[in-house]
Amino acid sequence: MRKLSLLSILLILCLSCVSTKNTIQNIDDTAVLPKIVFGQFELVETASDMQYGYSEFYPINLGFSSYENSNNQNVNRFFNSFTGINGEKVTYKIIETCCPFPSKHNKMGAGTLVLYEIYLDGTPSNKKIYVNTFEKGKIMCPKGFSIKKTASSDN
Repeated sequence: MRKLSLLSILLILCLSCVSTKNTIQNIDDTAVLPKIVFGQFELVETASDMQYGYSEFYPINLGFSSYENSNNQNVNRFFNSFTGINGEKVTYKIIETCCPFPSKHNKMGAGTLVLYEIYLDGTPSNKKIYVNTFEKGKIMCPKGFSIKKTASSDN
């Protein structure tokens, strides 16, 4: 009886770690990866929704590759593609991995989001952005930032 109780508790704990319902609202498997120019994405649009990137339900979905290193490069390309509203240089730091969700793009059957703290010219900005490297979605500049100009967008 004791083994059965222990097994039941263990099973409940395992199942509670990953939600069985995907709560991410902006996944789009048909999304296209933006053009890459000089190590950054060439963004063409700024999000109109204040939740985009700032909410775990509307993360920046950068999961365009099955190779983990490519997704890490996409994180760098994303953060290199915009500036502060007044042209400040954007840098970032990982705060935590959070918010597990079911994903068919991971062998384990689940993905997680990464929460980044944003710095403007080296100073904390009080802005935090959620990034998902498992699923695809339209990639835009988050509201409150400006799209960084690239050589090909100067034409």
